[in-house]
Order: sequence, then C-alpha cells, then structure tokens
Amino acid sequence: MEELKLKTINTEKHLQGITSANGRYDAKQKAKIANAAKEFESLLTAMMLKEMNKTTGGMLGEEGYGNDMFDTIFEQKIASQMSKSKSLGIAKAIYKKVTGEEMEPGLINSVDTSVKENSGSTIEIKNDPAGKNISAEIKNDSAGKNISALQPSNVSLSRLGKFDELIEKASQEFGIDKNVIKSIIMAESAANHKAVSGAKAKGLMQLLDSTAADMGVRNSFDPAQNIYGGTKYFANMLRQYNGDLKLALAAYNAGPQNVEKYNGVPPFNETKNYITKVLGYLNHFSENDL
Repeated sequence: MEELKLKTINTEKHLQGITSANGRYDAKQKAKIANAAKEFESLLTAMMLKEMNKTTGGMLGEEGYGNDMFDTIFEQKIASQMSKSKSLGIAKAIYKKVTGEEMEPGLINSVDTSVKENSGSTIEIKNDPAGKNISAEIKNDSAGKNISALQPSNVSLSRLGKFDELIEKASQEFGIDKNVIKSIIMAESAANHKAVSGAKAKGLMQLLDSTAADMGVRNSFDPAQNIYGGTKYFANMLRQYNGDLKLALAAYNAGPQNVEKYNGVPPFNETKNYITKVLGYLNHFSENDL
C-alpha cells in the first residue's frame, strides 16, 4: 500500500475543489454534512501528526512490540481532541462552502447513525477511538438482496467461535458490524488462523505483508493482530468508497487500484465469487444473529 504524503503548508487549498451549493438543507442533512466535515478535519489532523512524529521515531519510540499500532491510536485520539477543542477551522470552512451557512454548535453527532440494508441485516455505524464515523450505508440496493444465505461448515464455525471476543473488540474499535467481519474471515480463511494463500496472504483475514505493515500488524498469524489489522483495512476501504459494501469488498479482494481502474467491481471471476461468498455468509450470520 503506497503511503500518502500530505503537504500542510496551506490547508485551505484542499477545500478549493469543493463546489458550493446554494440549495436548502434540512436539519438532518446539515448534521450529516457537519459530521463529514468534522471527520475530514480529524483525519487530516491525524495525518499531519503522523508526518511530524516520523522525525522523532513515533510517540512511543521505534522499539517495543506494537508501538507503531499504539502510535496510530494515540495520533487519532489526539487529532479528535484537537478538532473538538482547538479546531483548525477546516470543518467549518467545508460546511460553509457546501451549505453557504456558518456551522452551528451542536450539529456534530446529532444525526442518526443506524442504517438498515435491504437484505434485512443492520450495518451499524459506531465511533472509533478518533471519534470518526465510518459510513457503512449500503448504497447499492441490490447488495446481498438476491444472494442466498451460505451455511459455513461446523468445523469452521467451531474455529470462528474462538475469536468472538476479538471480533467484537474490532467491531467496536472500527465501527464495523461484527457479522461483516465474521463473513470476511469465513470467506478468506474459513477461520484458520494459520492459513497462507498462493499470493502469501496470511492469517484469518489474509493480510499481505505490505498491508499488514501499513496497518501496524507485526505478526499476521496472531489472531488479535490479524483481526485488528484486517478490520482496520476494511474500514478504510468502506470509508474510501462511501459505504458501498460491494466496492469495499472488491477493493479488499482485488485491491483499490483495480476498483479505480474498472470504475467499479473488477470483471474478475475470483472477485465476483468472493463478493457473493461474503454476502452469502453475511446473510447467514444476520439471519441467525450469531
């Protein structure tokens, strides 16, 4: 995964491409715009902190198991607090650019964040440690609707059950429905934490070494680290594709570069079958509320 470089000399220039809209927005729409603007400011602040910390070897130093992972968590938390207390003004500028109005106090987090999918399952949006909402709205109405529930084997279900606590923790951490995480694990490795693919992807959520490193995972065969890193990466994909579950799954399987190249789900049988499999498992877990 290629590292994103961000120049922060003039933060206002990142807003110049936003087209202003003079239309009227109701209270719910304004709340959504305010939340998105605040999320962007928090993300931008975290990225700036990460760049600054590179010169000092991180907040906790370069040595020590898991320091890079905790650095990321602390950076996100600090960024969130900075945005809440001493705002950079980016969120307000975005809000005014879009709505033509000043952002009123109390708009942030006033919007309902529970969105139901047509298949009957509920995709919950929770706050991660940075206080950022991950948009998990299923925008493709046909996503999973006509896919039959896929029953996992009893053996794989038995293995999966051992990781319930870790899955729940990752679900709370990154705001991803636990049934989505379970479905990805089943499709990727059948809950075998020692699995290795032909492409050298490893562990429960089949992380490539490069992806694992970007997500702060040092041992992909460790279930806790693998589920943490895999869920974090999927949350990034879901956020990148504005809550489109199919596109996020396609990016997880084939890489975001292929989703961009084909402007949608890549025409790969492997990727199409993968999406069908994950959605099939998701329908099963949602129906049985495991």
